Amino acid sequence: MRIIIVTGLAGGGKTTALRALEDIGFFCCDNLPIPLFAGFVESLEKEDITDCAISVDGRQLRFIDECHRRVAALRAAGHNVEVLFVEAADEVLYRRYSETRRRHPLSGDDIAEGVRQDREALATLRNEASILNTGGLNVHEVKKIVSERYRSEEHKLSINIQSFGFKYGLPSESELVFDVRYLPNPHFDPVLGPQDGRDRDVAAYVFGGPEAEETVDRIESHLRFALPLHAREGKLYIAIGIGCTGGRHRSVAIAEELTRRLGNDWHVLLRHRDLLKGTVRSGG
Repeated sequence: MRIIIVTGLAGGGKTTALRALEDIGFFCCDNLPIPLFAGFVESLEKEDITDCAISVDGRQLRFIDECHRRVAALRAAGHNVEVLFVEAADEVLYRRYSETRRRHPLSGDDIAEGVRQDREALATLRNEASILNTGGLNVHEVKKIVSERYRSEEHKLSINIQSFGFKYGLPSESELVFDVRYLPNPHFDPVLGPQDGRDRDVAAYVFGGPEAEETVDRIESHLRFALPLHAREGKLYIAIGIGCTGGRHRSVAIAEELTRRLGNDWHVLLRHRDLLKGTVRSGG
C-alpha cells in the first residue's frame, strides 16, 4: 500500500493537502491516533485499498515520539510510506489565524505560543519528511502541487517562478532571487512602456542584446544543477524570484522564458506579482 502521513504546523495547509489527496483517489483519515495506524492499514488492505493518507498534528503530542516506530513498522511490512510536512513562516501563520479568527489548537488565543509549541513538538518528525512550504501559495496552488506530486509514482519538484519589482519589496517566500535590473529597460520607450514583458515587442527589446539570453542560460544552468539536489533533500516546492525595478517588463520577460525552458521537466507555477501595480511610468 502507498501511505502518505500528512503532518505539519497548524495553519500550514494540512487539510488542503489531505483534500487534494482525496480528490486523486486516496482513502483519507484526518488526525487518526498514531497507535491505531497498524489496525487502520490492515482494515484497508482487506478492502483492497492501495492508496491511503493519514493526517497527524501537534494535538497528538504524547504519541509523536511513537510515530517514528509506527512508520518504520509499516515500511517493514512492505508498505511505501512517505511523510509530508506542511509548514509556513511564523508571520504567515499569525496572519492566517488572524484572518480566520480561529484559536490555535495548542494554546488558544496565544497564537505565537501555539506556533512555538507546534514547531517544537513536530521538529523530529519534520527531519524525515518531504517539506512543502505554503507561505507564498493559495489554496488552489497547494492542491495542484500535492495532486501532481502524488498522482503517480513520478515525484517531480514543483517550482514557483515569480516576477516582481524591487520597489515593492522582496517576496518573502522566495528562496532564490535573481536581480535582472542590469538588462535594457523598455520602461523609457514611449511605445513599449505601457506594455509588459509578456508582449512580443517588449520581450524582443529585452532580449535584443546578448545579456538577457546569457542571463537565462546561467539561471537555467544553476537550477538544473540545484533543483534535483533540493528534491533529494525532500522538498516538494521551491520559490524563485526574478526581480527588476517595477516588475512589469524585464523580470516578466525573463520569467516567461525561464518557465518555457523548465516547464517540461518540472511542475512550474508562474506568477507576475507586480504586473498591475503603479502607473505606466513606475519603472520596468
